[in-house]
Amino acid sequence: MEYINKYRQLEAQEFDMYNSDQPTCGPGPRPPLAKLSSATCIPETTYKYPDLPINRCKEEVISLIESNSVVIIHGATGSGKSTQLPQYILDHYIQRCAYCNIVVTQPRKIGASSIARWISKERAWTLGGLVGYQVGLEKIATEDTRLIYMTTGVLLQKIVSAKSLMEFTHVFIDEVVLMSATINCKEFADYFAVPVQNKMNPAYIFEVEGKPYSIEEYYLNDLEHIYHSVLSPHLLEEPVITKDVYDVAISLIQMFDDLDMKESGNKTWSGAQFVSERSSVLVFLPGLGEINYMHELLTNMVHKRLQVYPLHSSVTLEEQNNVFLSPVPGYRKVILSTNIAESSVTVPDVKYVIDFCLTRTLVCDEDTNYQSLRLSWASKTSCNQRKGRAGRVSKGYCYRLIHKDFWESSIPDHVVPEMLRCPLGSTILKVKLLGMGEPRALLATALSPPSLSDIERTILLLKEVGALAVSGQREDENPHDGELTFLGRVLAQLPVNQQLGKLIVLGHVFGCLDECLIIAAALSLKNFFAMPFRQHLDGYRNKVNFSGSSKSDCLALVEAFKMWQACRQRGELRHPKDELDWGRLNYIQIKRIREVAELYEELKNRISQFNMYVDPRRPVLDQEYPHKQRFILQVVLAGAFYPNYFTFGQPDEEMAVRELAGKDPKTTIVLKHIPPYGFLYYKQLQSLFRQCGQVKSIVFDGAKAFVEFSRNPTERFKTLPAVYMAVKMSQLKVSLELSVHAAEEIEGKVQGGTVSKLRNTRVNVDFQKQTVDPMQVSFSTLDRSQTVADLLLTVDVTEVVEVGHFWGYRTDEKSAELLRKLTAEMNQLELAPLPAHPHPDLVCLAPFADFDKENYFRAQILYVSGNSAEVFFVDYGNRSHVDLDLLMEIPCQFLELPFQALEFKICKMRPSAKSLVCGEHWSSGASGRFASLVSGRALLVKVFSVVHSVLHVDVYRYSGAQDVVNIRDVLIREGHAELAEESYESKQSHEVLKGLFSKSAENVVDASVPSPGKDDEKHLIRILLESFSSNRLGAPNCKAMLHGPFNPYELKCHSLTRISKFRCVWIEKESINSVIISDAPADLHQRMLVAASLSVNATGSTMLLRETSLMPPIPGLPALLSMLFAPVMELRVDGEGKCYTGVLCGLGWNPTTEAPVLPEHDIELAFDVQFNVEDVVEINILRAAINKLVCDGPNGSKYLGPERIVQLQDNARQKLLGLFCQLKPREKIVPKWHEKPYEWNQVDPKLVMEQADREGSQGKNTFLYQLHKLVVLSP
Repeated sequence: MEYINKYRQLEAQEFDMYNSDQPTCGPGPRPPLAKLSSATCIPETTYKYPDLPINRCKEEVISLIESNSVVIIHGATGSGKSTQLPQYILDHYIQRCAYCNIVVTQPRKIGASSIARWISKERAWTLGGLVGYQVGLEKIATEDTRLIYMTTGVLLQKIVSAKSLMEFTHVFIDEVVLMSATINCKEFADYFAVPVQNKMNPAYIFEVEGKPYSIEEYYLNDLEHIYHSVLSPHLLEEPVITKDVYDVAISLIQMFDDLDMKESGNKTWSGAQFVSERSSVLVFLPGLGEINYMHELLTNMVHKRLQVYPLHSSVTLEEQNNVFLSPVPGYRKVILSTNIAESSVTVPDVKYVIDFCLTRTLVCDEDTNYQSLRLSWASKTSCNQRKGRAGRVSKGYCYRLIHKDFWESSIPDHVVPEMLRCPLGSTILKVKLLGMGEPRALLATALSPPSLSDIERTILLLKEVGALAVSGQREDENPHDGELTFLGRVLAQLPVNQQLGKLIVLGHVFGCLDECLIIAAALSLKNFFAMPFRQHLDGYRNKVNFSGSSKSDCLALVEAFKMWQACRQRGELRHPKDELDWGRLNYIQIKRIREVAELYEELKNRISQFNMYVDPRRPVLDQEYPHKQRFILQVVLAGAFYPNYFTFGQPDEEMAVRELAGKDPKTTIVLKHIPPYGFLYYKQLQSLFRQCGQVKSIVFDGAKAFVEFSRNPTERFKTLPAVYMAVKMSQLKVSLELSVHAAEEIEGKVQGGTVSKLRNTRVNVDFQKQTVDPMQVSFSTLDRSQTVADLLLTVDVTEVVEVGHFWGYRTDEKSAELLRKLTAEMNQLELAPLPAHPHPDLVCLAPFADFDKENYFRAQILYVSGNSAEVFFVDYGNRSHVDLDLLMEIPCQFLELPFQALEFKICKMRPSAKSLVCGEHWSSGASGRFASLVSGRALLVKVFSVVHSVLHVDVYRYSGAQDVVNIRDVLIREGHAELAEESYESKQSHEVLKGLFSKSAENVVDASVPSPGKDDEKHLIRILLESFSSNRLGAPNCKAMLHGPFNPYELKCHSLTRISKFRCVWIEKESINSVIISDAPADLHQRMLVAASLSVNATGSTMLLRETSLMPPIPGLPALLSMLFAPVMELRVDGEGKCYTGVLCGLGWNPTTEAPVLPEHDIELAFDVQFNVEDVVEINILRAAINKLVCDGPNGSKYLGPERIVQLQDNARQKLLGLFCQLKPREKIVPKWHEKPYEWNQVDPKLVMEQADREGSQGKNTFLYQLHKLVVLSP
């Protein structure tokens, strides 16, 4: 680092020197040149151009350029084209005091900035003075700049905005090799031909003679002295770098010392001059992963004195600059680069090039149009460019790490130009902005024009996204063109893909612009969440925590970004070290989140020209606001990423219950391949899952084990995070290995083999009670019904967990007597303090003051914080904070009586849509109402079933003298809740209880009597455990690999679009939703997942989803969202025409050909709730409300005042919430699939009613959303 800093200081001093004492005619901080005349007039006498091939023909080239409108200059890499030519023209004009404005394009940002920096340093000009650059968000140029380097994209944007090239006197397009399929100059010359006297005159081609230095090239065949094993042959269809080819590269780098020595004629290491001149090496690798791997290999080489620098598109400026610095004397510089150094960046001192001959190209799947970066062999053109990087300063060497015959027969000659490989969306939008006719006509004039079918498909995708208007009258729909919408104009100006641009615009409509800008910026760049290889589980847990209960990767990004912003604003991250520590703690890459902040600001800036601003108003501090905001944001995500919609298969409840042997799926995972006598290894198992959560018990059953995690009794029912983490372990293929004894060895060494009868015994290890006991083999509901002696109970409520879920205890005389007796017995004893430090889940005795008298009661520790703990009283169901030193050990005789507190859940009830939208699960209104109905009074409960020790009940409260009110009915009537199905297990239990209580009490077998065989088993288990722990069996000498963990309620995803319906779907492992477990398997309503981006594997059989959001479980939500955001829809009607049964969404059909317009993205849905005409009208009203905020014209969005915008946004938000949160829930129906799925035009035209948007009926219709046609239902 020291030498870098030294270099920087010198550089800064040099710049200061030039800036301070400038001669009046020299280039200065700003002599007022431009003010005097538009010409630039600075006599240049002192500068001597470097001796490069192009310098020898300087005058000839200048004269050619001045006398021809287009000149093609062809010369070897390193001949000086990019750096010298533009300077010749600039100096030519300066000497004549003539005006010029020269632009030079570079394909990459790093190329543009580094060449401009190099020239300013070489000429001792201030960067941003005469020479400057503009890349992406960064512009270092002033009105005095006469030579500017920029990326091709920036120039394109300028041309589109100005609709001309008049701003510049000279345009140099550098590195054209990247933009065409060939480097054939004749083709370029013919392309730029001009008509002269009735014939076409091709453009002038000028050849720059001479190459800097000769370059020798070698292939693997020439390097057999380096590797000794046989290398696997390269295959054209399988581009890959094997470990042994990396080793060849490493050996080569080690060999260069000998080569350098041989060349310099020095036979010994003593030559000081040799030590200081170890030439640089440039290694071409396909991507970041390969660069990191090679970097690691080089770093592990000791005493080799190498300075290794990575070079790729995401390195920082600082890291880029290091590449150009001279290495420390005696060190060799090794640059590991992607194809960025092939053309954009020239490192002058490179002598050796090592080329793996691979690259990553962006390709489009032909079926789905989804993009993916694929590893592929580089073309000969590219590899020759790479080779040319070696001979700049001396004779060069190029090593191609493939076989010579593979190079000749398999490496392609040319690369497929980007225009033929990548989505054409942004190109077509720019063409539309230029207003030069149909896109296909203009694009046909390109050097390598895209195919007509690609253009047609892109036009359709732009119509689907809403950038081009879908006309109301299908007859005049042009498949090759469309009117640009307001959204299309915005998208053409944004440096993000179309769907992210749409996200921003919809964010503006619904008043969540800030969040949408953050998401769009974050998804455009590399993900800032870190998932370190060894700590993937912790990284995943951290991301889940950021997402809260939203189950959305996008919302996790927003939360993390806002937290970082808030910490910075509070001044907590002033020092870089503090910020890096914060990043490490939160698994966030600081460099990347800063890039997101930059793009966020740039996007905010760009949309201001369209009258879109982040709302500075602080939100109303109403408790429900953040929840509503989150829901609206989820709907906006669904709107932006239409049609990337997915749903799930339903788990088979009966099978799942069997698979889990009656265990609670929300707290339990299954392991398979458990070795014989598995219970001996329970401590190993416990420690394997410690990183997931607190293990409560493990049941060993043959070759299976059920690991149950502890649930906090005061938290709502949901699948525990620990279960998610455990299933995640299985997905990450975390190895679950036990050190075990062979079964034969155990049986041979213990009790003369009598233990063998334990091989198939079901054993329960209870960590809370610290017992290991045999269990009943039969799995029936009997043992669970022991908690219920009666179906009607009177209870006191002690703790409300959430609406419909509470704890209490029985108040009948028998129960009260039992509790009194227990309390008296415990409080007579001399109690001992806890033997060990208290931890969550521990059962102990804790004090509680009741009627001014303090007694000890049985309690479970919930959590420990400082010197106190929160405890849960297991016989009453309430909780309290207690000092740690007041907690006492529980005598073991008091652990045997079952805990007396009862946990209740109101049966057949779920939150209404309104509750889900306005709260975490239940709205604050619902919670308040429920508390007021049940608190502080005795309730009558009627037991429906007992599931996992929870009583599913109907709850009644007395109102007046004798009347009872069903609390569920009250909650449903007031819109807080709706009716729901009970689970399979609950219904089963209900049947068992009905059977039990219909018989006379005497016939009930008391299932708690242990069978005599159990004591024998218990004894053997104890002997076995003692032999194991006292090491009598010796050290375990076998390994057992377990399978799992599994949870039978894990959901599998499938696509809703026609093309991908039967494709296999994977959610990338970094996504929060890479594990989804059903919380309510009895709820058969379709759930929905939205993905921000999709890609397909090479064969097209599997889709990979990234950045996903799981939508809230609102009945009918997938249908509502599809109808709301589909460009066109057609309702399905039942045979009698009396009700809607489903909908077909997509781009509609073509009346002339009767074919669907974009069949692969069509979505066919069968409704699972009833929709009526009013619903469709509401959807249309909402679509019209969106249109008002995103439209062109004299009353368009650009001209609305801030108050009007806020008014329209509030209106759109209210309409949206109203559509989803109806007071009376939509009626549940059995889905009926249409007999002709995916076929349009199935409705009698006489029944179709057009819905005209009054404001859109005049002139061109360029609305974002057309209003849907209504189908009239018969009475």
